[in-house]
Amino acid sequence: MMSGQGSGGNVIAALCNIFVPGLGQLVQGRILAALLFFVICAVGYALWWLIIPAIIAAIAHLWAIIDAAKFRARL
Repeated sequence: MMSGQGSGGNVIAALCNIFVPGLGQLVQGRILAALLFFVICAVGYALWWLIIPAIIAAIAHLWAIIDAAKFRARL
């Protein structure tokens, strides 16, 4: 498991999320969160011409990065 907020594992997870939303959560072992972030971003980016879904996807993408960076495993 990851050590906690600011750990090297969380930095790697956040970097993974820059390229693929949800990949960082998957690296941390949080499958449901990974699927949720990936689906929201994939659908939103696929509907980019509608503008609002693209904005929601961009916010979710940023949220996924921050979520992975601040994740603290519960013991």
